[in-house]
Amino acid sequence: MATDDYLDLRLSDFLESLAEGGRAPGGGSAAAFTVALAAGLVAMVARSSRGSWKEASAVGAQATSLLRRIVPLVRTDADAWEDALEELRAAAEGVRADVLEQKLEGAAAIPVLIAEAAVDAALLGQLAAERGDGSYRADAAVAAVLAAAAAEAAAHLVEVNLAVREDDPRLAQARAGAEAAAGAAARALDAAR
Repeated sequence: MATDDYLDLRLSDFLESLAEGGRAPGGGSAAAFTVALAAGLVAMVARSSRGSWKEASAVGAQATSLLRRIVPLVRTDADAWEDALEELRAAAEGVRADVLEQKLEGAAAIPVLIAEAAVDAALLGQLAAERGDGSYRADAAVAAVLAAAAAEAAAHLVEVNLAVREDDPRLAQARAGAEAAAGAAARALDAAR
C-alpha cells in the first residue's frame, strides 16, 4: 500500500496495514498516530471544559495546532523509513555510503520530531488533567499517558537508528523528552484520581 494513502484510510484499514508485516507503516508511524490521538483527547477535554476553565480555549487551540503538526508525520516517517531501507539494500550492492548516511539521517530526524510533539501533548494532557472539568480529567490523563508512551517509542527509534551514536545530541534530546513526558503523565494520573 502506498504511504500516500495512510491519511485517507479508515482506522481499521490503517491498523490492518500495520499488521500486514510490510516495511511501513511501522513503529514511527504508530507513535505519531498515538500523539495525534493524545492531542485529540486534550482538545476534546479543553472544549468540554470551557464553562469551568478559563484557559480551556487556549489549550484546545494548542492541542488542535499540535494535531495538525503531528498528523503528517504518520506518513513522513513511513516515507523516510522506506527510503532508508532502499538505500540499505542498495548499499549492499555498492551504492555510495554518503547517500546511505543521508537517508539514515532523514530517518532519524522524524522520530525526533515525533518525540518533541509527544512531550507537548503530554504537558497539555497534564494541564488538562489538573485544570479541566472534573468529568473529563481521566481522558486528559489518558492523553498524557499515550503521549508519554509515544515519546518513549520515538526515543527508542532515535536510539536504534544507524546514523545516531551515543553522543548524538538528538538522542539526548529524545531521551530527555521521554523523561519529561513520563513525568507529565505521572502528574496527570495523580491529578485525575
